[in-house]
Amino acid sequence: MSARTIAAVLLVLGTAQASPPAPLSVDGGLIAAAPDTQGLRVYKGLPYAAPPVGDLRWRPPAPVVPWSGVRPVDRYAPNCLQPKAFHDIDPFNPSMSEDCLYLNVWTAAKPGEARPVLVWIHGGGYAAGYGGEPRHDGTVLAGKGLVVVTINYRLGVFGFLAHPDLTAESPQHASGDYALMDMIAALHWVKRNIAAFGGDPARVTIAGESAGSDAVSRLMASPEAAGLFERAIGESGAAFGTTPDDTLAEAEAKGIAFAHAMDGDSIAGLRRRSSAEILALELAGDEHWDFGPDIDGWIEPAPPRRIFAEGKQNDVPMLVGWNADEGSLFEPGVFGARSLADVLKARFGDKSAAAAQFYPATPEAAERSRETFAGDEVIAAPTWMWAAAQTRTGHAPVYLYLFAQRPPIPPDWFGAAYEGKDVGAFHSGEIPYVFGHPGIFPSWAPTADDLALADLMSSVWAAFAASGDPNGDGRPAWPAYDPQGAAQRMVFKGTRSAVQPDTDLARHAFWEANPPPRAGQ
Repeated sequence: MSARTIAAVLLVLGTAQASPPAPLSVDGGLIAAAPDTQGLRVYKGLPYAAPPVGDLRWRPPAPVVPWSGVRPVDRYAPNCLQPKAFHDIDPFNPSMSEDCLYLNVWTAAKPGEARPVLVWIHGGGYAAGYGGEPRHDGTVLAGKGLVVVTINYRLGVFGFLAHPDLTAESPQHASGDYALMDMIAALHWVKRNIAAFGGDPARVTIAGESAGSDAVSRLMASPEAAGLFERAIGESGAAFGTTPDDTLAEAEAKGIAFAHAMDGDSIAGLRRRSSAEILALELAGDEHWDFGPDIDGWIEPAPPRRIFAEGKQNDVPMLVGWNADEGSLFEPGVFGARSLADVLKARFGDKSAAAAQFYPATPEAAERSRETFAGDEVIAAPTWMWAAAQTRTGHAPVYLYLFAQRPPIPPDWFGAAYEGKDVGAFHSGEIPYVFGHPGIFPSWAPTADDLALADLMSSVWAAFAASGDPNGDGRPAWPAYDPQGAAQRMVFKGTRSAVQPDTDLARHAFWEANPPPRAGQ
């Protein structure tokens, strides 16, 4: 027998003996084994709850509906319903559906491993976004030892409508925070199922950006999320803002107005309406259709600020921070046609003169002051207050950071409205660095400095998710934050990343010491 014949026989025998990877068992049934691509497996579109449609619209997420056979895992689920105006957040998957409670898993774990788990909650103002968008691709983080989970959750009116009828039908006498309930349901799914993917259900980190970071702060304050995670990462957002959350009664009043605008429909009638009709009314342009979390008495029993002040939060290690130029994108919306003096007076009243020392109005400083104020009001000050609150009443450490790298965006990335404007380290600019791929968009041209920073930040996030401590492996030493002591934070800026004093401390402490009415509730 020739060598060629022997080789052919061995090939046939090897093919005959090889068996396809076995399906995995998760809530609802069997899912296909994802293809192994250089040790990485990606599972897309896994349901963690029943479709919230029909009679399940505006109800807590119900258990997964079982299926027969083996479910494919090669396609992301649709976006939750949202304004198409936000297509820039997810230009690669324009499909939307009310049936959207799905998650995705990236893993490089081998059989029998128990790797730390990172559950990512996307941003988008609670009105837009999607767990499978390219910025959230978990390939790099999975390669650094994590099992990465990204989730969808209900948005806008579908995620936050409160109404007296909904409150009355709830055993907890609560309504409105369905999106937060979705996140909690996803975390329960992770606890029950992540071991099948090589994840450790006892080492779960929740992480998010913007509204996702705000959600992380709320989950830390929610007794319904107790025991579902062991660490928390917040990027640019917290439920400590200067605009207070609606009370349940206020949220219910908004829901009554929404139902009235839909020809006076009852909740039963609204559940019979098509999702397109509901979304069209939400987007009709009325400012009061800005739906978001409320203090419902169940998922959020009290404002997170109060929960932390009383030391009742889920006390876990935190890694939290914001970007150096948060206000570059928010300044037009915050100021409109108002002057800096007008805005300081409206926000700080008789303390506006004291506030002006932080926001000088000299010709050479005024534009920067406007951007700094906008960034502080929307993002930086609330995020700092969250971190500071944990240092006062929590026992687990806080690691504070500032992201100061200007991402390598093309000049027209944000469109004509920002033409000629240097947006700097803009809001959300850190996400591709955290996930380790600053070249994820074809039009971005990352430098060696960008690539080095992405490697550092993804390694830091992975280390924190593994142990609750970002230090080690030759990375810059990063002490826990202490606003009453040295007050040091990590400044991420290319190869010059280093721990520095928190130079924003006095300004953000001024915001905390001077809340508007009700914001300190």
